[in-house]
Amino acid sequence: MPTVQIPAGPIDYTDTGGPGPVVVLTHGFPMNHLQWRKVIPLLHGVRCIAPTLPLGGHRTPMRPGTDLSQGGQAKILADFLDALDLQDVTLVMNDWGGPQFVVALGRADRVGRMVFVACEAFDNFPPPQVRPAALLIRAPGGTWLLMQLLRTPLFRHGRRTWGVLSRTRIPDDVLDAWFEPARRSRAIRRDLRAFGTGAPPRRTLLAWSEALRTFDRPALVVWAEQDGMMPRDHGRRLAELLPQGRLIEVADSATLIPEDQPERLAQILQDFLAETGAHP
Repeated sequence: MPTVQIPAGPIDYTDTGGPGPVVVLTHGFPMNHLQWRKVIPLLHGVRCIAPTLPLGGHRTPMRPGTDLSQGGQAKILADFLDALDLQDVTLVMNDWGGPQFVVALGRADRVGRMVFVACEAFDNFPPPQVRPAALLIRAPGGTWLLMQLLRTPLFRHGRRTWGVLSRTRIPDDVLDAWFEPARRSRAIRRDLRAFGTGAPPRRTLLAWSEALRTFDRPALVVWAEQDGMMPRDHGRRLAELLPQGRLIEVADSATLIPEDQPERLAQILQDFLAETGAHP
């Protein structure tokens, strides 16, 4: 897996290569590029890049003192796009909604399109189901305890915990790849804690959301009809907020549409690219 150095530290990523339009696919907490393993092979004529951002599933810790809050992570993503000198990027987010903050922070110059796939929005950072975990990691030893709990089937597959993310059972080898880095490394747990406790106040989140009104490029909102974490009306509100936004709802899926409905999502993305001029 290639790695690129940015001011925060090394960022691993996968890259299918090729001359096609660039699609950058971001992931959730604490996950990695495997969130898109079912979708990437279905995107034809497209250069797919999937970074593993420092949300807790990354393999190498960031430099001490790095800002890993929601805003800091958006800057890391923008630095990643700079480091690879990517242009006219179609930026796709799912679960974690922080990539949208590149607009509010004035770092969206390399982004030609945005796709919001069942993600955090407005003041839903983090969603209610994740707030107990966010409280736990604030306590001494809480991050270590969380990672131990995520080794148990009840916690990783339970419908009131991580299992709420998908209507299907995410394979344990994928979950191990997401959770093992923070379980094994104190430095990775430090990074995970910095992100998990780094949500800004509600008024800041709403102000950053309002900045999306200035994103005058194509935007697509893809929402899951059976999502237990992202309120259904947030999809509609996002589509109305974005000047060129529109909404597509996907049936029989929870938050991780790439997991539950990969074929449907891949077709939606291909159609969006073609309709907005990003031809292979």
